[in-house]
Amino acid sequence: MKPARPAVLTNSFYAFYDLHRPAYHSYALALLAPEEARIAVSHLFDLVAGNWTTVVSGRCPSAWAWRQHTRVVARRSGRTLTAAEDATLFHDKLRLSVDQIATVTGAEPATVTTLLAAARRTRTPTKAGSRSWAFVARPTAVAESAAAGQPEGGDTRQTHPLTRA
Repeated sequence: MKPARPAVLTNSFYAFYDLHRPAYHSYALALLAPEEARIAVSHLFDLVAGNWTTVVSGRCPSAWAWRQHTRVVARRSGRTLTAAEDATLFHDKLRLSVDQIATVTGAEPATVTTLLAAARRTRTPTKAGSRSWAFVARPTAVAESAAAGQPEGGDTRQTHPLTRA
């Protein structure tokens, strides 16, 4: 396979950035202070740009970037949302369609629909006037590893059900 020309890679990165940045920023803003959200999104796109050739040659660049983004936001917020919570936040709070959520996260639309349905079935009623997308915080990956008896420095790879990887 012939390597892509730099201009093509640059244009494809900017297209990816233009498509994903608004949703990534809105997601981060829903969970972080405004300055923290800006830093998280900036960090993500620096990471994506630095690894663009590898990212774009992978199976699903959106899924790769989404995994990185959720890790950064989880670290900065101190809480990790489940895939169903992510999908519900996108759908109910940020008003993205199932297809938009699938595009941003790299998931199949059927997966997003299933996650939304599961979240609706398991969501506990909230007080009148409270946010329906508020969730109980889950322990971070480090805390989960410690609880499972795994050393902190062990395999830190996380899979996110909203991704195909």
